[in-house]
Amino acid sequence: MKIGLALRELHDAEVELVRTLLRTADHHRSAHDVHHLALDLAAWSRRHLRELAAIGGRYGVDLVQDPAPAHGKHAQDGEPDEGLLLLRDLREVHVRASEVSLDWELVAQAAQATADERLLDLVRQCHPDTLRQLCWANAHLKDTRRRC
Repeated sequence: MKIGLALRELHDAEVELVRTLLRTADHHRSAHDVHHLALDLAAWSRRHLRELAAIGGRYGVDLVQDPAPAHGKHAQDGEPDEGLLLLRDLREVHVRASEVSLDWELVAQAAQATADERLLDLVRQCHPDTLRQLCWANAHLKDTRRRC
């Protein structure tokens, strides 16, 4: 496995997770628990991006530390009601976090195969955050479904 390619894929997935979490926070400003926690979870992924950028050069990849967030579509007239919008946003967070988690697993396998302790330490540091992001989205999905 080419570790540089795996790191690039992981980086790109983390970028999309950050953007999704920021969009979710923006869509749900009035739901303070969702808004603030989504911002905190985005900060975790931003830290992951900084760590990936710091190690990427060892594998021949130039990774951006903190890319600018994409501008998300704001809720407008004709959008689903707040509960359905939250379900849609949480589903997207869940999908993105699942992708990131899988990429961390692939990087971990590559690190183990090459006995790269520094990379393995990075996985041990960051992957649990992703699993917590995934659990948060899953728990909120279940709670929101009950209320819809």
